[in-house]
Amino acid sequence: MASVEIQNIEKHYGGFHALRDINLTIDEGEFAVMVGPSGCGKSTLLKTIAGLETVSSGRLLIKGRDVTKEEPGDRGIAMVFQSYALYPHMTVAENMGFGLRMAKRPKAEIDAAVARAAAILRLEEQLDKRPKQLSGGQRQRVAIGRAITRAPEVFLFDEPLSNLDAALRTQMRVELSTLHAQLGSTMIYVTHDQVEAMTMASRIVVLNRGRIEQVGAPLALYNNPANLFVAGFLGAPRMNFVTGKVVEADGRGARIACAGGLTVAFDDLTEPLAIGDAVTVGIRPEKLHLDDAAAAATFPAQVRLTEYLGRETIVYADAGALTATDSDSGTGAFTIQIGDIKPFQAGAPVSIGFDARDAYLFHPDGRTLTALKPVARI
Repeated sequence: MASVEIQNIEKHYGGFHALRDINLTIDEGEFAVMVGPSGCGKSTLLKTIAGLETVSSGRLLIKGRDVTKEEPGDRGIAMVFQSYALYPHMTVAENMGFGLRMAKRPKAEIDAAVARAAAILRLEEQLDKRPKQLSGGQRQRVAIGRAITRAPEVFLFDEPLSNLDAALRTQMRVELSTLHAQLGSTMIYVTHDQVEAMTMASRIVVLNRGRIEQVGAPLALYNNPANLFVAGFLGAPRMNFVTGKVVEADGRGARIACAGGLTVAFDDLTEPLAIGDAVTVGIRPEKLHLDDAAAAATFPAQVRLTEYLGRETIVYADAGALTATDSDSGTGAFTIQIGDIKPFQAGAPVSIGFDARDAYLFHPDGRTLTALKPVARI
């Protein structure tokens, strides 16, 4: 059963087109994460679901009921914001039960709802404290507890972990995923952090410039991005891109020539190309190998910088004429991810290689042309 249905939603702020023909169905009990760069429209879309923003056109349904023109309090949703928005003069219990008190629910019902939420979030010993006595993670759990007590049909989260330090973010990711498993509720979560998206979502919604670029399970999007934008956005470190031209084309096969003498052969493309077409070749950092004589495609480079992260090594290497391209925030260097600790000196010559079967090919308009790659079953 559909929990939330977004039908042809448009949103304008004067001359700015914030949301463009958004169509999305979120199923009952799903954990959907909307992700994208700043300004892509993800928070605006969440606020239209919450009723905090009116839509310019289109319809919004929750559990089959048209709520497009309803007030936020009548939609059956509860929202957790980036800021905790707790009342400093109230105790934890009073903050968590505030919504029910405003709805004039019986005290016994409020107490029972607060106790249940506190047990789920492990806040039983904090109920008599005030927010200033709590850590950041505890305050965020109180904000989530306030949402739980309302027993909403849909939970909405607007970048709730962005104010926490790295350790607390990891802890809260685990706690939110556990909470979703316990409650079985529909959750819609907005973040710019792709790690949060990849680790928590049952489905990811990738937005860019007010449009939905792709929707799917995390590993499906990672392995089979629909276009160059999704390929570059999902993945840390991000995918390496180089431009090239088609020098041979035979049905669904093509041979691509890039600068520096590198050529890459593709077969089983989704559509044929013509000789002379300008295309982009992509390869993920973990699929690149250094000084591997068995690699099918290789090119020379020099180490620029090495990062040792304990569990892995990240190498940035310059390849002269074969410059890694990225229109948004590329370093101009190739990024190689090694699942081990290996020493590399700056300026050292290396050979970068990869298997063409691991590479991606993108049409001049950005569409992915390579056939679907296998996705691990979980």
